This record gives sequence, C-alpha cells and structure tokens, in this order.
Amino acid sequence: MGSTQPQLSWPFEGDAFPHDLLAIIQRTVSAGEFPALTVIHDDEDDWLVSDGVHDPNGAGDSSVLHLHHVVDLDPSLAQLATMPPGHVAWRSTASDTWVIEEWAYADD
Repeated sequence: MGSTQPQLSWPFEGDAFPHDLLAIIQRTVSAGEFPALTVIHDDEDDWLVSDGVHDPNGAGDSSVLHLHHVVDLDPSLAQLATMPPGHVAWRSTASDTWVIEEWAYADD
C-alpha cells in the first residue's frame, strides 16, 4: 500500500500487479464466498477489493493480504493493474465487464 510499500508504487512494471503487492480485501472475496465486484485504487496508492454487497468495515470483515491471492481466484482482476490512483472498477456480476470510473472518498 502506498505508504508502506513505496517500492511498489503505480504504474507497475509490465502493467501487471507485483506478486508481493498488499491490498485490503474483504473476507467474503478472499474466502471465495463472493466474487470481487468493486476494486478501488485510492489516491494514496492503496488497493481495496470488496464483494460490493456486504459492508467491508465490520470487525474482521477485511484483512490485508497479497492481491495475487484474489487474482488467482479471479484472473479478470489482472486487467485492473493499469487502473490509475483515484479510480474504481466495478461490475454487477462476475461475468460482467469491468467499468472504470474516477473515485474519491466521500466527505465526512
């Protein structure tokens, strides 16, 4: 993630996720219970992956893992390695095409 992995800052070499890139990943996605439907690359160069259905903010609902574990479950995520900071990729189902849009945290 941005501040903890400065050597892995975007853009990535070869337009591919580095094997040791960490991301905040919703447990339902990392466990293979639900597909990844939302991927955020925030302005701090962090990556967040969620199922787009359940709230990922509860205790124990997300963890920091190597992103390649989720890419192994869903190879379509690999195409998002070129998504610049400040963008979100989303889709309605696992078989849909990724839609990429600008993104920012909502004001508190």
